[in-house]
Amino acid sequence: MKGERLKNKNNANDVIKLLATGFYTGYSPYAPGTAGTILAMLLYLILPSSPAFYWLILIVLVAGGTVVSGKAEKMYGKKDSSCIVIDEICGYFITMAFLPKSLPLMILGFAVFRFLDIFKLPFIRRLEDVKGGLGIMLDDIAAGMIGSVILHLINLFDIVVL
Repeated sequence: MKGERLKNKNNANDVIKLLATGFYTGYSPYAPGTAGTILAMLLYLILPSSPAFYWLILIVLVAGGTVVSGKAEKMYGKKDSSCIVIDEICGYFITMAFLPKSLPLMILGFAVFRFLDIFKLPFIRRLEDVKGGLGIMLDDIAAGMIGSVILHLINLFDIVVL
């Protein structure tokens, strides 16, 4: 009985690691956040983009990512471990929210989001002080929201040839 509970806990930990690390892209030795964002781009490309489905994706990423990243942080024993990239995946999906799917916008979204995530505005940096999974997620959610506004303006004013 005890061995079975231990096995179930190990299985749950494996699932948490799989999701928190973006299918292990977070273990990339170079720029794990960027690797996670590249995965997000690929997922964005292949998943449906209907508004109802997109809302579902955003809700699952924000809520699920908060829970999973909080559990992963405890497992790794380090605040916002660099191998946790579910926050980057969520941030990219927020950046691209309700935009037309086009390669130029996807690439621009990648660049804008990574810039905002790496060079955090001061009020975004303060969000990292929040403890647990919410603290891991909030700065990327904020970067994604700002990135989304930027991309929507670019798209609205046709600044980039699409």
